[in-house]
Amino acid sequence: MNFDYCFGNQCYNYFDQTGLQVKEYQIMAPEQHQNKQPGMEYIMTPQPIFDNPNYKGSGKLKDKVAIITGGDSGLGRAAAIAFIKEGAKVVIPYYDEHEDARFTKNYIESLGGECLLLSGDISNRNFSKYIVEETLKRFGKIDVLVNNAGVQYQQDSLGAISDEQFDRTMKVNIYGMFYLTREALPHLKAGSSIINLTSVTTFYGDPQLMDYVTTKGAIVGFTRSLARNLALQNIRVNAIAPGFFWTPLQPACWVKEKIPSLGADAAMARGAMPYELAPTFVFLASDDSSYMTGQVIHNNGGQVMG
Repeated sequence: MNFDYCFGNQCYNYFDQTGLQVKEYQIMAPEQHQNKQPGMEYIMTPQPIFDNPNYKGSGKLKDKVAIITGGDSGLGRAAAIAFIKEGAKVVIPYYDEHEDARFTKNYIESLGGECLLLSGDISNRNFSKYIVEETLKRFGKIDVLVNNAGVQYQQDSLGAISDEQFDRTMKVNIYGMFYLTREALPHLKAGSSIINLTSVTTFYGDPQLMDYVTTKGAIVGFTRSLARNLALQNIRVNAIAPGFFWTPLQPACWVKEKIPSLGADAAMARGAMPYELAPTFVFLASDDSSYMTGQVIHNNGGQVMG
């Protein structure tokens, strides 16, 4: 295969083994890699676009309180900004990306919003208790829970996945979601919304993300089961399955050579910036989705359909 790469013009031509051009697709980033999960946004090139200046809130989340795990950067940051524009107050539990977290908080406050930062390990059950306690202490209630935090590691074979990696992926992506949802649930009331982040990889099975895909498949099952369990309480539970979005998770996972081609498999022949997913979070958090539960919304540029 051969690649004709032009970052400045956002073009990237893919040729098959016969030399025929398959398609030209847009790229979002040049080669880069970070050696630490879940990645730092402030060192990414280019910087992800997390806020659409043309997005005007209309009070859809006025006075609601939302917990958004991993809201310091990436998709979580985009959700937090949109929630603030819609009138919500946000709590952002994050791991140790302190610079990203401070930036997000300052940005939110520049919009006139309120944000509580809480640093810790979501895989630790005690941190989930702390998140709920501090949220109630600061804001007095919980209306929306967004389980967004996660880790993702690239490995070429099942044998290359160590016990430590498998354990870490499961505990962050599944245990953390379970612990925090269980802690928050007694404080949710009719009209509340839980939003879980699964992945497009669940629906086609990425061969280099076997442990990650396993967790994201489990999230789909958790979402559907919990949705049925809570339906008569009018607490909605839905999931989002993003495709390739330019977030810190990407350079923290993939080898640098793979970065420019991420998103090429989508029908739209491109990846996306985090702000493009923000309205989906608002839809699921607000009364606009009052008759929707147990569903998975696919935002992937047509990479997986149906």
